[in-house]
Amino acid sequence: MSKFKKFLLGSAAVLTMSTLVACGNSDSEAGSDSSGSGEKIGVVFYKYDDTYISSVRQALEDTSKGNKDVELLLNDSKGDQATQNDQIDVLIQKGVKVLLVNVVDTGAAQTVIDKAAAADIPVVFFNREPDAEVMTGYDKARFVGTKPEEAGVIQGEMVSELWKSDKTLDKNGDGVLSYVMLMGDADNPEAIARTKFSVSTIKDAGIEVNEIGQQVANWDADKANTAVSAWLSREGDNIEVVLANNDSMASGAISALQSGGYNNGDDKYIPVFGVDATDEAVDLISKNYMSGTVKQDAVGMAEAIFALGVNATQDKDYIDGTDYEYDDTGISIRIPYQAYSGE
Repeated sequence: MSKFKKFLLGSAAVLTMSTLVACGNSDSEAGSDSSGSGEKIGVVFYKYDDTYISSVRQALEDTSKGNKDVELLLNDSKGDQATQNDQIDVLIQKGVKVLLVNVVDTGAAQTVIDKAAAADIPVVFFNREPDAEVMTGYDKARFVGTKPEEAGVIQGEMVSELWKSDKTLDKNGDGVLSYVMLMGDADNPEAIARTKFSVSTIKDAGIEVNEIGQQVANWDADKANTAVSAWLSREGDNIEVVLANNDSMASGAISALQSGGYNNGDDKYIPVFGVDATDEAVDLISKNYMSGTVKQDAVGMAEAIFALGVNATQDKDYIDGTDYEYDDTGISIRIPYQAYSGE
């Protein structure tokens, strides 16, 4: 198969942060103190070993490096909401001035807000977006994330351009794009939006589609590998495109395809599209094993939550002195996505 025509859909300037105040940091569990002596910012990540979240964590540490006015207390919730709730309790006991929360279960956001409100401290949710009604119920709650539908739209645009530019992808010549979908989480707003809008965007481009299979793989490469292996054994060449809500699942799909004799650098190829633009995905694209991904800006995410957190420790408006603007909710800052199909 010919290589995917390289393109970059949409562009957005990387959001920058003008605040100069930053902090020391800690990799420790349950809010253990870092070596800094400034105002404490408590941070809880839903799990460290998520590839994208790992990138955000590293970017947050890099952003804070060398500054002493605040200190980060970092926590790995290991994908367990009860653990995260306990970590938040400990952070509050340690006197944090603000909480930065990558909530495990968006349905538990009210519990997190109740804890923050009882201590009268601000809380900035990031990456995983709680319901708007929950957020607006506490005037010290904010959100930093993406527009859930945007990644799906961009992914769908990439698929559409490839499908129209390479007629060999239509293996049976019926003019119908037959795909499989790897969904991150059945209840996650990002996963729901990415799934819905990727397909609807392809349809809006005038392409008829046929869903061969859809599987919730919980953002996990191994689960995606299992699903794609099963589809391959049943459907084989009937599969013309693999869509994945994130790059970890896309990577798992590629492993399954390669075990089945596809995507090894020759003409036997099934396009795979993901989301996040992880280092692994960028490498797979450079080798022509993967067709494209949608960049989710980890650095932009980290800089934004850090800026809001620092302002909150100083009792300033969250976006004071920054280039950020709220969307029409009045409480959310959106980090733009970008298409990526190679340098």
